[in-house]
Amino acid sequence: MYHLRFNGSHFEAGQKRGRIFKRFGIHFPIKLDDFQKEYGIQSGKILKQFFPEGYQEVLGVTDILQINHSYFLAWMMCMGCCMYNLEDNIPEVRGCTAFAFTHNQNTYYGRNNDLPPFLKKGSKAEVYKLDNTSKFLLTTSSFINGEEGVNEYGLVVAMTFVMTNLLKIKPGFNSFFVVRYLLEKAKSTRDAIELMNKLPIASNMNILLADKTGDLVVLECSSSRIHIREALINCHGEKYIATTNEFTSKVMKPYEYQSETFQAQRRYEETINLLSKISPLDNPIVAVQSILQGKECFICQYDKKDNFQTIWSTIVHLNDLSILRAEGDPRKAKFKNDHRLQDISKT
Repeated sequence: MYHLRFNGSHFEAGQKRGRIFKRFGIHFPIKLDDFQKEYGIQSGKILKQFFPEGYQEVLGVTDILQINHSYFLAWMMCMGCCMYNLEDNIPEVRGCTAFAFTHNQNTYYGRNNDLPPFLKKGSKAEVYKLDNTSKFLLTTSSFINGEEGVNEYGLVVAMTFVMTNLLKIKPGFNSFFVVRYLLEKAKSTRDAIELMNKLPIASNMNILLADKTGDLVVLECSSSRIHIREALINCHGEKYIATTNEFTSKVMKPYEYQSETFQAQRRYEETINLLSKISPLDNPIVAVQSILQGKECFICQYDKKDNFQTIWSTIVHLNDLSILRAEGDPRKAKFKNDHRLQDISKT
């Protein structure tokens, strides 16, 4: 996993990334079919309208690489939405289990990011300290956009992939750019909800939001509707919530195209069950790590023949911005501290 830092303007951050790509000879043999191209170009225009800073960052990359900006951005807008011809991954599938809970007036977050193994090598944990915006850490198998992150205000934003019928996809923000946008623009869960209600959403997605005050929700989204799923409360009065790769709420089930993705329902039910049992006497970090490692539940124990695995795991204590990450299968890889967000938040 690459650990990158970005400063200055968004355009300058994009240029820095472009120079990294150029230095290491990284090329993008992008192949979009007619649907993807049209969808991607229209979605790029929407990105420019609602998130011009993100648009400028992509422009910085294409400026250095001297490639077609509109087509490159169209490709990025297809990610996590309709990139069904990515390698041999047809249709696009992503696993992932994310959850959050309160514990003795603190908030904790955990995630397993599950993907085809070929995406592991290029994964990144990126720290942003850009002009006139929030400081944040973004973890991603892509770049500029991403799967999860936490900002200096103690707000976590995380997506999980939900399959969408192609006929229901509309130009708009994919889940990856939703994560990036909210990390920059929101300071709390309620801020993020207000912003989401103004965004054109492209396709099905779950967006987990958790802040340091203990406000936890999952936004179950389609291109035509956003449903707010509130946290559950255990016998100790603590809140908890989780999401995998399906809609949990009955009102959103009709929007699903494929409800079973790598045992999504089992991962959800077993994770929720363990979260409900965490007591005030438990060490919360140990509890999160135990769940992510699947010691008492099915969460990361994929069969080798599935060509699918957990490529990183994240633990965040939202109140002090401490981050632990296992870069690889959490049953084998060591959880290590990442102090970078703490460091830049003090400056």
